[in-house]
Amino acid sequence: MFGPLIPEIGRTMALSDWQLGILAGSYGLARMLMALPAGWFADRYLGASLAAAPVAFAAGVVVLATAPAFPLLVLGRFLMGLGHTLTFVGGFTALVRDVGDARVSTRLNVFESGSMLGVLGGLAVVGALPVEWGWRRSFLVGSSPILLGLALAPVLVRLFRGAAGRVAAGAPRAEGAPVAESTRMLVLVFVAGSLYPMIWTAVGQFLLPLRATREFGLDRAGISRLYGLAQAVDLAALLPIGRLADRFGVGVLGAVTLLFGLASILVSLGPYPWVVAGCALYGLGLTGWVLPVGTIRRLTPPGRVGARLGLYRLLGDGAAFLGPLVCGLLGSEGAGWLVAGCGMVGILAGLALLAAAPP
Repeated sequence: MFGPLIPEIGRTMALSDWQLGILAGSYGLARMLMALPAGWFADRYLGASLAAAPVAFAAGVVVLATAPAFPLLVLGRFLMGLGHTLTFVGGFTALVRDVGDARVSTRLNVFESGSMLGVLGGLAVVGALPVEWGWRRSFLVGSSPILLGLALAPVLVRLFRGAAGRVAAGAPRAEGAPVAESTRMLVLVFVAGSLYPMIWTAVGQFLLPLRATREFGLDRAGISRLYGLAQAVDLAALLPIGRLADRFGVGVLGAVTLLFGLASILVSLGPYPWVVAGCALYGLGLTGWVLPVGTIRRLTPPGRVGARLGLYRLLGDGAAFLGPLVCGLLGSEGAGWLVAGCGMVGILAGLALLAAAPP
C-alpha cells in the first residue's frame, strides 16, 4: 500500500523529493543492514527468526501510521524493512535447504505467489478506502492482516524448533560444477538478483507514483491500477515460470531478466501507453525475482545456505535502498534516465545468463 500513498504522504507532511527518497529507501536500508545477521540467525534459530518477523513489521506499521514528524516516518519504514528481511531470509532458508533441484524453483515461486496475493490485496484495499480517511488511517486499517502473522508466531517457533542444520536426503551437496564455472554463474545471478530490487523500488516507490500523478494526472486508485496490472500478470505467471525454471534452469532467469530490463525503459521514459505496456511486462519480469535463490542453493554447501542467502539479500537490499534514495536526489526527470540505464544493464545481464545456460 505504501507506493500509492507516497504523493499523499509528501503533501500532508510537506516532504521534498529527497525526503521522499530517504523515506522509501529506509525500508531497503534496514533490509541491507540486517541481511547478514538474518542469515546467521536463520541457520541457527529458524523458528525464532520467522516468529520475530511479524513483530518487527507490526511495530513499523504502528510507528509509521502515527508518526508526527519525518524522522519517525523513517523509523517506521526501517522497522518494516527489518520484518521483511527476517521473513524472506528465514523463509527462503526453510524452503530450499531440504528439497531437491527438481522442485526448488516451483516451491520458491509458490512462496512468492503468496507475497503477490498480499500485494494485490493491499493495492485493492488502498484503492477502495475513502480518500477522506487520509493516508494514516488508510494505511493502518489496510495493514491489519499483520495481526494474523502475530497470531502465527508461536506456531512458527514450534514448527521449526530443531530445524537448524537439517538437510534432507534430496538436497544438493554443491558438488560437480567446476569452481570457475560456479563462480561465474554466482556472479551473474547475484547481478540479476540485485537489479530486481533496485529497479522495482526506484520505480514502485518513487518514479511510477510521481510520474502517474504529475504527468498523467492519476489519483490513488489510478496508481493502484498500474501496480495491480504488474502484480496480476506476475501472479498468473509465477507457477508456470517456476516449473519452466525447474526444467530449463538459468536460461529462464535470463529471459525474464531481459523482459524486466525492457519494461524499465518503457516505464521510465515512455508516454502513458508505453507505461501501461511496461507495467504488464514488469509482471512477467518479476517472476524471476526469487529464481536466483535456487541457483545459489544448488552451488552452496549444506549448513551455509542461510549465510549465503543473507549475502544475496545484502546486495539486493542494498540496491533496494539505493534505488529510491538516488532517485530522490536526482528528481523525477533524472530518475527516469537512471532507471532506463539500469534497464539496459538488465537486458545485458539477461543475455549473459541466456548465453551461460547449459544446452
